[in-house]
Amino acid sequence: MEDMSAIVLEQADRLFAQHIDRKVLSAADAGQWPDALWSAVEDAGLPLALVAEMKGGVGLASDVAANLIRRSAFHSVPLPLAETMIANALWSDAGGEVIAGAVTLAPVNSQDRITLASGATLQGTARHVAWAKQAPTALVLAQDSGGKGFLCRVPTDRTRSNKTRRNVAYEPREDVDFNGVQLSASDVLPAPSCLGADGLMPFGAAIRVQQMIGGMERCMEYALSYANERVQFGRPIAKFQAIQHMLAIAAGHFAAASAAGDALTESPRLGEEAFAVAIAKSRCGEAAGQVAALCHQVHGAMGFTQEHPLHYATRRLWSWRDEWGAEPWWQEKIGRMICEQGGEGFWPLLVDRPATAGAI
Repeated sequence: MEDMSAIVLEQADRLFAQHIDRKVLSAADAGQWPDALWSAVEDAGLPLALVAEMKGGVGLASDVAANLIRRSAFHSVPLPLAETMIANALWSDAGGEVIAGAVTLAPVNSQDRITLASGATLQGTARHVAWAKQAPTALVLAQDSGGKGFLCRVPTDRTRSNKTRRNVAYEPREDVDFNGVQLSASDVLPAPSCLGADGLMPFGAAIRVQQMIGGMERCMEYALSYANERVQFGRPIAKFQAIQHMLAIAAGHFAAASAAGDALTESPRLGEEAFAVAIAKSRCGEAAGQVAALCHQVHGAMGFTQEHPLHYATRRLWSWRDEWGAEPWWQEKIGRMICEQGGEGFWPLLVDRPATAGAI
């Protein structure tokens, strides 16, 4: 299994490097869907990475899937690959067949719900849905009048976009209106047990955690390479103590964020343990801001130009840290869970982190 995982990651890394260049990224910034890249990703089976082999997937473990998401972010893949991976895994857990094509996730939470009325009719709006117009399918967690959760597979051509925007990375984000969308019986399944009170929020946040780690790794690579190549006063700027200090601080943030992201892979499904997700999203968000700023500072004016590729990584870091709950949102969740456990339960909560702890 370890050999297979290594092969998958190596092939994915080679695929991304082969199909992604400045031209592809610039076209994606302009709103063009990279058809050739998506076809290559599908042919490699990456959207089904977390689906069990018996159900037609690749069957990767959580830690390998996390590394795959990181590598996609390292290469600034302009696709909802990670969303499709998680969506297929959750839909498969609910008992459904794999979903063809790209899939997005609707980030609704306990304050902003989608309801499922009689006749399998949806009501509600989801905000900041990634790639909602480009992905043929959206996965939505809806609740009926009794509070029971259902996972819904929604064709996006049946929805309406109330507001169209792009994040700082120029990735499309939509406010999607699900009001009146009627689904067939095969598009509605009881929510799997891994979905708690906050629904898909921990899973979307887990995606952004792994993506931020991959993006920070790319920034660090650019900064280290530039510092060793840029010569000032007769020697590489990496020899100057001020530059070394900045790189050391950035490396410390990256290491802490990576450790928090690694903790999510201890669960069978990325995003399943909400307390670990809250810690990781909060810490990675803080680290992303620091690493992006420090790496730009190392590059000086060169790093702020369109010609240098650093901005493809840093713009994504600035966007991802705010999506699926920014640091304050998850920090409040952490505080509430700690208070609910009480003083005696605080230490076991930190060291045991049981997967059955539930959603925050």
